[in-house]
Amino acid sequence: MASPALLMRVVASAYSVAEKAATIVRNVMAAGDLGIVEKTGANDLQTKADRLVQMSICASLARKFPKVTIIGEEELPADEVAEELIEDGHCEEILKKTCPAQYTGIKEEELVIWVDPLDGTKEYTEGLLDHVTVLIGIAYGGKAIAGVINQPYYNYEAGAGAVLGRTIWGVLGVGAFGFQLTEAPAGKHIIVTTRSHSSTLVNDCISALNPDSVIRVGGAGNKIIQLIEGKASAYVFASPGCKKWDTCAPEAILHAVGGKITDIHGNSFQYNKEVKHMNSAGVLATLRNYDYYASRIPNTVKQSLVP
Repeated sequence: MASPALLMRVVASAYSVAEKAATIVRNVMAAGDLGIVEKTGANDLQTKADRLVQMSICASLARKFPKVTIIGEEELPADEVAEELIEDGHCEEILKKTCPAQYTGIKEEELVIWVDPLDGTKEYTEGLLDHVTVLIGIAYGGKAIAGVINQPYYNYEAGAGAVLGRTIWGVLGVGAFGFQLTEAPAGKHIIVTTRSHSSTLVNDCISALNPDSVIRVGGAGNKIIQLIEGKASAYVFASPGCKKWDTCAPEAILHAVGGKITDIHGNSFQYNKEVKHMNSAGVLATLRNYDYYASRIPNTVKQSLVP
């Protein structure tokens, strides 16, 4: 049997690396000292978990795939990473899946991995633990083609005996796994948007869409999970603020199940290593009925957001 294609090996490793990351996230919280640092302000925080998880993910993947470009959210000194942070395992199940033909010839140096070590840091510091995700997105030719989302605290309110945490993964042309794909209730317009980065523009855009209800939660990864599990019909964020490491993994998983994510103008995101990190023109994402929402974004909102 031929050895698995590089892409599937990277995803299989990223799966195990994300599970290790979740353990670090839970351990830091359990120890009680979050080591919170403000980066640009009170809504832009970094904790000990962000720092340790990024070191763990980046060092673990770089050791196995040294020619891959890895871009993480946190700016950290290039110190030696402690051996206990290294994860060298992989998910055997993923290696059993067939790599789509268009990706079988990919070389290491053609891949870019976008890492958000802890998406929803503010919520993590406030104890809203189900908002928190670990995001590892894999891009090729500027497109998000595979992703891993770990929810360290999935089930944390389910009581004793519930398995804590889960890992969702997907590859374009293979599908997405680790959750039950569900569509939002037909005829209902439920919008999920930011919890801690709201603005007049964000709210005006949502009002123009005339939703039945609005869910405000932290984390881009968490918002995409609301879409693929049928809790929301559209993710709308008419503001700069989201970055490529927030959207790469969620985009791959959403696209793998037939959804769509763009900026507010309908432009696709690019994930090549030279690209600017900020998604300046906001986010619009749906599992189904993308055109319904895209056609209702007011021109005043579009004019305010320059790609």
